[in-house]
Amino acid sequence: MPVIESSYKPSFLFKKGFVSTVYSGLFRKVLLHQKRERITLNDGDFMDLDWSYSNVKTNKLIILLHGLEGHAQRPYMTGAAKLFNNNGIDAVGVNFRGCSGDNNLKFRSYHSGVTEDLEAVVNHVISQKQYSEIYLKGISLGANVILKYLGERDDVPLQIKSAIAVSVPCYLSGSAKELHTFKNKLYHDRFLKHLLQRLKIKQKSFPNLLSEAELKSIKTLSDFDNVYTSKAHGFKNASHYYETCSSLQFLENIKVPTLIINALNDSFLSPECYPVKAAKNNAHLYLEMPKYGGHAGFVDKKNIYYNEKRALEFVLHRV
Repeated sequence: MPVIESSYKPSFLFKKGFVSTVYSGLFRKVLLHQKRERITLNDGDFMDLDWSYSNVKTNKLIILLHGLEGHAQRPYMTGAAKLFNNNGIDAVGVNFRGCSGDNNLKFRSYHSGVTEDLEAVVNHVISQKQYSEIYLKGISLGANVILKYLGERDDVPLQIKSAIAVSVPCYLSGSAKELHTFKNKLYHDRFLKHLLQRLKIKQKSFPNLLSEAELKSIKTLSDFDNVYTSKAHGFKNASHYYETCSSLQFLENIKVPTLIINALNDSFLSPECYPVKAAKNNAHLYLEMPKYGGHAGFVDKKNIYYNEKRALEFVLHRV
């Protein structure tokens, strides 16, 4: 489909990508009651799902995936869930392995291409719940997982009707380079700090798989992906991980109506993360590139974010 012209027009303050990104990550608040369900995965590990419901019985559900070091209580998760709940659609926020507050059981955890875990959630919902219409929405890392999931297979369940990918680093190598630039140092260091805190705990449980020397050698996010992410998830190194898991290569095969929203002032994204050619060549792929929004910072009126409104419009009207 042709590229969609965006109507997003934030206030002057939130036209600055840094301001909208930081405000959205640190200061936005959304109250939502959720009910937790723990599912067991095929390898014996677990994932926690946080459910919230419409006030009326519905056959519609949105599955929400978070970004790097996120969880289902992040405002970009609860904000979307609340809006959909208020419009007659149930929501389930997926916590990737180890992200729910409880350490997962395996040495592995999650990464940008962990589609087998999304598949497990989708299969659980279809087999155990009563939903005939399912929508997918992801932010950042979670958005890449969704695009890869939809494009790497020819057997997407019929119940999945549409998807929305927001602030998606669909070319992982390019985004990794951007995160290591000076302009993103604050974000880089914050991500790394939280990742290392959890990896130190995991190292104590699996000392034979990760030595203290290897742990101490991690100084950057790239180091983290070389030392842990690749090793724990079957990749040769960070470059192999990025190459294998970038969703950009799978976009041409997506056959479910899918909306990508990537802000032009998102400092995390490289030029390759604006897949204009792929959108123009795939009738199922819609690309919207707002001038503003930063990284998942589409601040709008009444604490309902622009990307959340667009997601609801898209699943209801495909526009």
